[in-house]
Amino acid sequence: MQHLPDDILAYCGLLCGSCPIHLASLEPDKSRQHAMRIEIARISNEKYAMNLNPAEVTDCDGCRADTGKIFSACLACGIRKCAQQKELESCAYCIDYPCKKLEKIFQDDPEARVRLEKNKYP
Repeated sequence: MQHLPDDILAYCGLLCGSCPIHLASLEPDKSRQHAMRIEIARISNEKYAMNLNPAEVTDCDGCRADTGKIFSACLACGIRKCAQQKELESCAYCIDYPCKKLEKIFQDDPEARVRLEKNKYP
């Protein structure tokens, strides 16, 4: 399994390396991994109304990974699809940055904006 450095950014500025779904993917203890997936499903259902069961919390190597292991919600992410269609390294490089699609991300994680802008202007 590909291990992502902690500083690997999703297209939107979230940190894939610290994502609970990615961390569960890396967990070698199967009982601990299952407990992590139960908690991820619970939080996803409560916070995002996703209606997931723990079995649907699949392995994920990050939304920009080329391993084929990407969480279903990440696969369906409109921000990810947009960035890939535009062949962008991240949303920071988009001519429309920041767009309305990023508003929810920035509300939930204001540091995502900071990380994107820092990435754009190192």
